[in-house]
Amino acid sequence: MRLSILDQAPISAGQTSREALSESVKLAQAGDALGYSRYWIAEHHDLEGLACSAPEVMLGIIGAHTKKIRLGPGAVLLPHYKPYKVAEIYNTLATLFPGRIDIGIGRAPGGSAEAANALSDHFLQKVWNMPNAVKDLLHFLERNFPKEQEHAKLKASPVPEIPPVPWLLGTSKKSALLAGENGLPYVFGKFMSDSEGQDIISEYFGSFKPRKSGQSSPEVILTVSAVCAESDDRAQEIALSSLVWALQRGKGEGQQGVPAIYDAKNYPVTKADAEALKKMKQKMIIGNPGRVKEKLIELKDLYKADEIMLVTITHSPEDKIRSYQLIADELLNS
Repeated sequence: MRLSILDQAPISAGQTSREALSESVKLAQAGDALGYSRYWIAEHHDLEGLACSAPEVMLGIIGAHTKKIRLGPGAVLLPHYKPYKVAEIYNTLATLFPGRIDIGIGRAPGGSAEAANALSDHFLQKVWNMPNAVKDLLHFLERNFPKEQEHAKLKASPVPEIPPVPWLLGTSKKSALLAGENGLPYVFGKFMSDSEGQDIISEYFGSFKPRKSGQSSPEVILTVSAVCAESDDRAQEIALSSLVWALQRGKGEGQQGVPAIYDAKNYPVTKADAEALKKMKQKMIIGNPGRVKEKLIELKDLYKADEIMLVTITHSPEDKIRSYQLIADELLNS
C-alpha cells in the first residue's frame, strides 16, 4: 500500500507560527525517512490556527531538507491565481527537485470571503471558470497549446526535464468529472466530506479520458484523518485535542490553536457538543497500529484507491510523528 501525508500546518496552543512551520519541515523529513510516497502541505488564508498560506515557499525549503519523498501543495487554490504563474512556480520547483513535484489543484477559497476578495477579484466568477483554468494550466505544463492560440509560443520557464504531476482535489461529483474529463489523477478528501464518496469516485472512473501527455489510466488517492498510538486509549486521548479544537472553531473559538490534552479533557461539553464530537469521531480512524491498519486496508479496497493520504492533527509534534511512524511500521516497513 502507498501512504502519503497531508499537512495542514496547524498551530498548537503555546506555539508560534514559526515553530509550527518548523515542525512541518520535521514532519516531511520523518515521512521521507519512513517511506511515505508524498508530502503535501495545505494552503489556507487568514484562518486561525493554520500557519501555511504559501505552500510554494514551504516546498522549496522542504525540498532542500528531504531526499526522495514527492512534494506538492494540497492544494494550490487555482481561482486565486493565473495558471501561467502557477506553472512557472511549480516548474521551478520541479527543476530544483527533479521527479519529486506534484501540483494538487483545488477550487476552494481557503479562507473567508474577505480573504478571497483580497487575493483575487471576482472569485466566484473564477470558480465558474475553473474548467478553463485547469485546461490552461495543463497546456502550460505540457507546452501543447494549439498553434492558433495566443499562448502557443509562451513557455512557463524554467522548463524542467521531468514536469510536475498535476492532481485534482475535491469532494464532489463536479470535481470528479473535471478530473476524469481532463485525464487527471484524483484526490477525494474523505476527511472533510459529508458524503461517503464511493459514488463520486465511480463518477471519476466512468468519466476518465486519457491525455496524450498525461495519465493513461485513472488513479485515486483517498485522504483520511487518522491518529495512531500504542493503545486505543492513548490514541483516543491524543485525538481529543483535534476534536475539541474542531468543536471550538465551529463556535468561533479556538484562536489559541490546538489545545493540550489536559485542556481538551477539561473543555465543558454540552449535549449538542457531545453529539458533534461523536459524528466527528466517526469520520476519523483512531486506534492502535493493528486497528488502524485494518481500517486503512478496508477503505483502500472499498474506494478502489491506489493510495491513502493521512492527515493527523495533534497538540504534540512528537505524538504526530509517532502516529505516522506506527502506521508506517505496520503498512510500509513490515
